[in-house]
Amino acid sequence: MSTSTIIDRPRIQPPPRASKDEYLSWGRYPRVQHNAIHRMYWSDEIQPVFASSAPGECLPYGLGRSYGDSCLNEGRSLIDCSRLNRIFSFDRETGRLGCEAGASLSDVLKIAVPAGWFLPVTPGTKFVTVGGAIANDVHGKNHHCSGTFGRHVARFLLARSDATTLECSPHQNADMFAATIGGLGLTGVLLAVEIELKPISGDRIDCESIPFESIEDFQYISAESDSMFEYTVAWIDCFSGKRPRGILFRGNHSKSFYGMKETKSGPKLPFSVPQFLMNRRTLSLFNSAYYHWKRRRGKTNLSSLDSFFYPLDSVRQWNLVYGKSGFLQYQCVIPESASDAIEQILKIIARDGLGSFLAVLKRFGSLPSPGMLSFPRPGLTLALDFPMRRAPTLQLLETLDHIVNQAGGALYPAKDARMSPAMFESSFPNWRDFRPFIDPGMSSSFWRRVTES
Repeated sequence: MSTSTIIDRPRIQPPPRASKDEYLSWGRYPRVQHNAIHRMYWSDEIQPVFASSAPGECLPYGLGRSYGDSCLNEGRSLIDCSRLNRIFSFDRETGRLGCEAGASLSDVLKIAVPAGWFLPVTPGTKFVTVGGAIANDVHGKNHHCSGTFGRHVARFLLARSDATTLECSPHQNADMFAATIGGLGLTGVLLAVEIELKPISGDRIDCESIPFESIEDFQYISAESDSMFEYTVAWIDCFSGKRPRGILFRGNHSKSFYGMKETKSGPKLPFSVPQFLMNRRTLSLFNSAYYHWKRRRGKTNLSSLDSFFYPLDSVRQWNLVYGKSGFLQYQCVIPESASDAIEQILKIIARDGLGSFLAVLKRFGSLPSPGMLSFPRPGLTLALDFPMRRAPTLQLLETLDHIVNQAGGALYPAKDARMSPAMFESSFPNWRDFRPFIDPGMSSSFWRRVTES
């Protein structure tokens, strides 16, 4: 009997967007106006949009979880692909799953986990599309042993504005396959995707939390953990001063299935938090309280998949906590030999008082990313959120750019809303090799900002 399942279910309706103004990035900065939104319901509707659009007019848009402007197209058009979200096949024996590119990771998990499979790589939210995970070549807590999402893509169909549809894989149209992975949606519109899931022994995570008191301490614990644990990541206190402290979380899949319950939607922030509450004192108190709470809580526990991988998903629209002006996330990767740059960054943040609740530190592994513009590379990656305070925030991030550049590091386009062309050149010196693969019908606010200086 075949274990391959053909799944015929209604399309999942994403949250409605009432107007063009509601197509934002997750950071809610910058706010831009789009000329048109093309909402797709069937894949054959895409070519007529291309035919009626000017060169460089379009950009595919999923669920809007990119933090900066890589998912925006100011003064031009977006192709809303979030309704192209049908999962059409799943082989329970091999773990190969086929879906439309607008299917979310949440949609995949609902089918895969009860059958003993899990995403090979997952970012910190499950409310991203499979197409978005490919376009940004996302990474997760297991980068040291599984690499990026793109390493687990078997093949995909790519619609181009010249009315062609390409089947791409590591063996067919391999150059376009590499350009599309991490290609920020600029090579065309992804239609159908096949990904390879990973088998799991249980639907919980056996996890431990280990406090550390310096970056050197973190490096030692992280290197030791990488050989024993599939998942490792650390929270770090931005306000701890000269000796950065934090908590490293590490875990493996449990050996038993306890029954996955669909997590109900959590509380929703009804409005943006007033900006005056996001000050140095409140942020510092939160960081200190969180550190001591996690330090006292105990080292080991059995965690649900949602609480371990997607803690922020339990609060709908948590991005509103940073106020009406939105926020910027800053994610860099720095060679491990230049780890003192991480300490320097944290000292500057503590000095300026513009730190964040969410500071994440992770050690990338050496598995190469398949994409031409993929971000992960060996080293230490630090991700930070900053409330948007206009000039003070932008000046701080320019200072951090200088440190990252001097250390031979790079910034992550999916999290960026303001890096300069020079910083992009430093981060991705091979970007001109990518340019011939850009679909003539595509463009984005990000790409014009960093390449058309």
